[in-house]
Amino acid sequence: METNGYQIPLICAIPFVLMLLSIAVFPLFWNHFWEQNKNKLLIAVILSVPIIIYLLAVGLGNQLYHTILFDYVPFIILLGALFTITGGIFLSGDIEATPKINTLFLGIGAVLASFMGTTGAAMLLIRPIIQTNKERKFKVHTILFFIGIVANCGGLLTPLGDPPLFMMYLRGAHFTWFSHLLPEWFVANTLLLIMYFFVDSYYYKREPAEAILADKSFRKPIRIQGNLNFIFLIGVVLAVAFLNEHYLPIIHQNHLYKFIREGTILGMGVLSLLLTPRLLRVSNNFTWEPIKEVAYLFLGIFVTMVPVLLYLETHAKTFGVVTAHQFYYYTGLLSSFLDNTPTAVTFHSLALGLGEQSTNLVAGIPEELLKAISVAAVFFGSMTYIGNGPNFMVKAVAEENNIKMPSFFAYMWRFSIIALLPIFIIVELLFI
Repeated sequence: METNGYQIPLICAIPFVLMLLSIAVFPLFWNHFWEQNKNKLLIAVILSVPIIIYLLAVGLGNQLYHTILFDYVPFIILLGALFTITGGIFLSGDIEATPKINTLFLGIGAVLASFMGTTGAAMLLIRPIIQTNKERKFKVHTILFFIGIVANCGGLLTPLGDPPLFMMYLRGAHFTWFSHLLPEWFVANTLLLIMYFFVDSYYYKREPAEAILADKSFRKPIRIQGNLNFIFLIGVVLAVAFLNEHYLPIIHQNHLYKFIREGTILGMGVLSLLLTPRLLRVSNNFTWEPIKEVAYLFLGIFVTMVPVLLYLETHAKTFGVVTAHQFYYYTGLLSSFLDNTPTAVTFHSLALGLGEQSTNLVAGIPEELLKAISVAAVFFGSMTYIGNGPNFMVKAVAEENNIKMPSFFAYMWRFSIIALLPIFIIVELLFI
């Protein structure tokens, strides 16, 4: 982003900070107000208007235009299409909830998360795994590991997996570059699955005899309906992979040609909506409220983020964050307590501002920095309920099914700090 020589004052970051604090604090202390999407939109508009006026007044309206048109719009179209398509796939059944089967369930979720998004995979699998474990007494730990694996760590291998990666893709990282993160993905998810297997085995041995008997007695084969949506999902994957400037040089001539990709993705979503039987979406408890929530909140985030990114790019060298290890832990820290998508974008701009010269630049920054930012944003989004969008959604579905989930802070000290953080440190020691 160019500032045309204008120096952005740090005070312009206040609306962005307030926007992120709203997302973090309102659900904890003013949940009744915050659960209404219209109130989220109200907060987003209130905080965005001063920034819009300011950017237009100082001649930086073009930066705002570029952010909304080429970052926000593609971001919402992709998430909306994935949300619509996965909402048309209905997975039903009740199989025996042994540690091996539960671990296999989570392992499948870890793979699916990279190709249908962490939100899509989480919403597809959370109800079947709750149904599978409904006869068991001890099941909170299964939901916690589900958040860690399916709703977060599984989504590292493609830009479809987690929104922070898609933002790095929009900034120039090739679709296949993310497959280079396979070692990090494999180590983290394998360790989590092994840990879960032993934890679930421990609780399984302590289940009441009547619970185990009921679990073995009431079984129903897994059944997938809405299979046509897998074709639309493949269509989205191919659009993101191939409808870009790497394969379509014409996009260099006119940036509006980028919307060939967005048009195709949107078309896949529309076809899913038109061709999926309504009953399947009803069975999935499908509503538009979750994607409306994302659209409203990220409208405020993307607008208020513009002056912050400009400031970071011009003052990056004064912050002292220069190594991959620093980028990893600072990105991880903020991704834990804010939202991992704006955090990833913020640290990408910080890396751009360093102006480092390298023979191996990806998305305009040294590859080792992009790897640190991407891995940390995806993994550390699981450290709290607010680090990544699907976390609260999974928690809400579990509580709808009478599973008493830990509070915000209890989630951290009972699970993420003792189970997730050590694995993320191991990943950093091995790969970053």
